[in-house]
Amino acid sequence: MKNSEELRQQLRSINRKSYPAYKGLKGLYHFGNYILSIDHVQGDPFASPSHISIQISHRDAGFPVEYYKDTLTGTTLCDYLTRQFEKQVSQYSFRAKGSGKSGLLTVSHCGQEILSRTACEITEKGITARFFVGFPANGRTINATELEKILFDFLPVCIQKSFFYSSLNAKELQNYIELAEDQEFIRQTLPAKNLCAFIADGSILPRESGISSRPMKASVPFTSPDSLRISINLPHKGKITGMGIPKGITLIVGGGYHGKSTLLNALELGVYNHIPGDGREYVITDATAVKLRSEDGRFIKDVDISMFINDLPNKKDTRCFSTLDASGSTSQAAGIVESMEAGSHLFLLDEDTSATNFMVRDAFMQQVIQREKEPITPFLERAEDLYKKAGISTILVAGSSGAFFHIADTIIQMDNYVPKDITASVKKLCSQYPLPAVSVTDFQLPHSHRIMSRPAESSKRLRHNSRGNHSDSGATKPERLKARISGTDGFSLGRQEIDLRYTEQLIDAEQTATLGLLLKYAVEHLADGRRTLPEIVQFLWKNLSLHGLSFFTENQKISCGYATPRIQEIYACLNRYRGL
Repeated sequence: MKNSEELRQQLRSINRKSYPAYKGLKGLYHFGNYILSIDHVQGDPFASPSHISIQISHRDAGFPVEYYKDTLTGTTLCDYLTRQFEKQVSQYSFRAKGSGKSGLLTVSHCGQEILSRTACEITEKGITARFFVGFPANGRTINATELEKILFDFLPVCIQKSFFYSSLNAKELQNYIELAEDQEFIRQTLPAKNLCAFIADGSILPRESGISSRPMKASVPFTSPDSLRISINLPHKGKITGMGIPKGITLIVGGGYHGKSTLLNALELGVYNHIPGDGREYVITDATAVKLRSEDGRFIKDVDISMFINDLPNKKDTRCFSTLDASGSTSQAAGIVESMEAGSHLFLLDEDTSATNFMVRDAFMQQVIQREKEPITPFLERAEDLYKKAGISTILVAGSSGAFFHIADTIIQMDNYVPKDITASVKKLCSQYPLPAVSVTDFQLPHSHRIMSRPAESSKRLRHNSRGNHSDSGATKPERLKARISGTDGFSLGRQEIDLRYTEQLIDAEQTATLGLLLKYAVEHLADGRRTLPEIVQFLWKNLSLHGLSFFTENQKISCGYATPRIQEIYACLNRYRGL
């Protein structure tokens, strides 16, 4: 390892040389209380910026051990440090001048939710922070004087103010960590209280705008109805009260613009911890909850949707259903079955984004179209069995059909953003409007044994390699796949597009980037025509949890720009891959 002065001398020796001379800077440099690593140098000043990382020992950083004692606290501390670092580097970005991306200083931008990111990681040895720097040039001639400013003047200030406990607001950080522990305590408490979700009194659910996830000013604070109010004693904050949503079937109703979808949106993001000041800090949902909707045109492969759809006129086998262009009903049926396979215990649905014929068939329609002529068993007739026989609760926003009142265990009316428990009064009305008797086929859990293989154009026979995976020894080396990310909408892998637009709990483009990396690894190393989809997902999840994202890269190096998705989103990604 070289010291910082040797790096300074190298910079001065390559000043005004051709841009590729920057490549010689790759390596580790000791800067006193941290180590600077130049991991990847961009090809020219107009290319993606260079990858830089720093390592700080726990002794030098000085954070209390209890702030990184487990995954929860470690992730929360890293999130806090990343936000501090972004705040600092944003003041210096492009203050070094040059062509193209010269002088760019950037790190991950964190939203309202706390995610595990490669921008900052904590290991037994210390803290590793990763970020991007645009190496300055005039045209394609190195301007090392400007890079020297970045590495020796700007970065040391940013690092000192961001990653050393003595430089930070100790009380603010303590509150940050304690909030995360309180949030996780609520999430772990839900099953014991027979709840699937909790919304604290005083929560601010509406967002600032359609393009901003910050809390709306002057909005109505959430107030639980007395009949659903519970109290929880948190480890740090102490006693809080709020609405507990019981397991089972919960219906959210109310007039238009009264807050139904706002409540559901808060619940779907309650699978994540939130930062202080978000307003939804104590909106906590079962960690396995999945928001479901219809996805016209999506790809489906070998999914057993017979629970909902059977006896198609074309005699297509719905116990192993495949299509390149799903309808609203088949896509929603597949989404439910796939989510069951992913281990979800809570479904979140909004009638507005669901396929009408999949959700319910009213009495008049049943008289016109006889049961034997209708291949769809609507969700209305399966929701109770999903809970009683599969342990899966449902929270449903409904606005047009009263049929759901008959199966609901809990009915919440949103009135000007204020929830009211109207279960008792509605149940009395249900006796006046009985549902017609229907015969429903027996409930059977879907059966799946789906195998993942490579796309036909790159399929090869595989051999066992040193990592315990499979690749081809004698055959031509398969085409190397590249992932191109399109925000949270999805990505392309090779020639295939993976559409994730309607995977609504995917909240950050860095999560999408991670899904691209995981799918690429699965296709190149695991899709051998023998492993099942759950086996592949469990392999990915286990190694992601144990070794981090560097496990899935060729050189065991990872850059800034990745965030960990949930296992449910990994399933969703692989289910939309056409090589399945």
